[in-house]
Amino acid sequence: MDSLSHEITRRQLLGRAPLALGSLALASLYQAEQGQSAGLQHLAPRARRVIYLFMSGGPSHVDTFDPKPTLTQQHGREMPPELIRNHEFAMIKEARPKVKGSPWNFQSRGQSGTEVSDLFPHVGKVIDEIAVIRSLHTDSFNHDPAVMFMNTGSVRFGRPSMGSWLSYGLGSENRDLPSFVVLVSGQNRQPLLDSYWGAGFLPSEHQGTTFRTSGDPVLHIANPPGVSRSERRRQLNLLKWMNQRRHAAVNDPEISARIAQYELAYRMQVSVPELTDISNEPESAREFYGAKPGESSFANNCLLARRLAERGVGFIQLYDKGWDSHGSIQKEHSKRCQSVDQPIAALLTDLRQRGLLDDTLVIWGGEFGRTPMSQGSGQGAGRDHHPHGFTMWLAGGGIRPGIVHGATDEFGYFAEKDKVHVHDLHATLLHCLGLRHRDFTFSHQGRNFRLTDEFGEVVESLLG
Repeated sequence: MDSLSHEITRRQLLGRAPLALGSLALASLYQAEQGQSAGLQHLAPRARRVIYLFMSGGPSHVDTFDPKPTLTQQHGREMPPELIRNHEFAMIKEARPKVKGSPWNFQSRGQSGTEVSDLFPHVGKVIDEIAVIRSLHTDSFNHDPAVMFMNTGSVRFGRPSMGSWLSYGLGSENRDLPSFVVLVSGQNRQPLLDSYWGAGFLPSEHQGTTFRTSGDPVLHIANPPGVSRSERRRQLNLLKWMNQRRHAAVNDPEISARIAQYELAYRMQVSVPELTDISNEPESAREFYGAKPGESSFANNCLLARRLAERGVGFIQLYDKGWDSHGSIQKEHSKRCQSVDQPIAALLTDLRQRGLLDDTLVIWGGEFGRTPMSQGSGQGAGRDHHPHGFTMWLAGGGIRPGIVHGATDEFGYFAEKDKVHVHDLHATLLHCLGLRHRDFTFSHQGRNFRLTDEFGEVVESLLG
């Protein structure tokens, strides 16, 4: 066996088509250096960037954006058995669980008249910017597979996240910042896995980069004590030379990805500290969002999301933890909604005022909804996981504002009218960004993979 055959990587043996992908990776590296798009768009895009507000744990649709008077009327009675059928629940174990009405009132808001819960008074003021989807449904009723599915289009580990797909397909408008940034806030309940923003089998420079609004903005980005910036540059030049020689020998695209990541990290040492210092914002802007410098909060993250959008970051994902209200939902959802309501409304308003909302696609939702039935009783009652029908909303680039799409049944149990599967949602989001979901693929181990996997349709009525 010659030396080149000996050095072919296992990944290549599994079908990565090394010469073609090596060329792609080098092209991607060049584009990252120049701040260019990867140029895979098939359609004229309506949106140039995404801000995804992910409420991790599953917000209750019947307490937020999907009013159900029947739940109030039937409160405390047994759920109709023909609805529940033989469904499994994560935590509810009673054979005949009881209906739970919402403790919050709903009001028609804005010129659109969309009904919004009192939990979201600020969002209610900007509801005319929003398209509410009341007919989402998903395939999993437990957190990890459901979060994985919503973010990657698959319940399996190792698939690229949506942000990674878009980083790969659209590239970056800013050579000094990642194309995919992740921000985290909220109360620890379920762990957030790196795979939710991982690149999977795509080149690894497309994975999400986690930023923080307190402490060091990005972990391990500062030079070690005693290492100057010029010395770091010389070290990277040597590493780049060695890695390029290695790539010439084995054509492994991950080597090019490593070069790109080293170079980006070097540039981020200058760009990130200024970006994440929200004390540079006028006090009026910080108060508008409810942001406070130095804190770790959803409000700070929303303000930072706007700053990232202004600087050309393509996919900005905010995870807010703590929405898994199995018990004391009245207390827990009140707390969570209070922490996100003002910042969300401020973000939409700020994007509109700065001329950014028309080409920024804003997404709100979780991995599933919550059951119309009670888990437990009294003041300690909560709601269980619910995949069969729930709510998400969209605003901005490419989306028709001020509408309600679809409906669940009178109990909020099943998506019933104009149903939207997760793959349909992903297909619609890609369409807004100029990508045909069936054509947007990546060859891996002899198969063309895509975000929407084997099916999915663009929801035309959501498009502006």
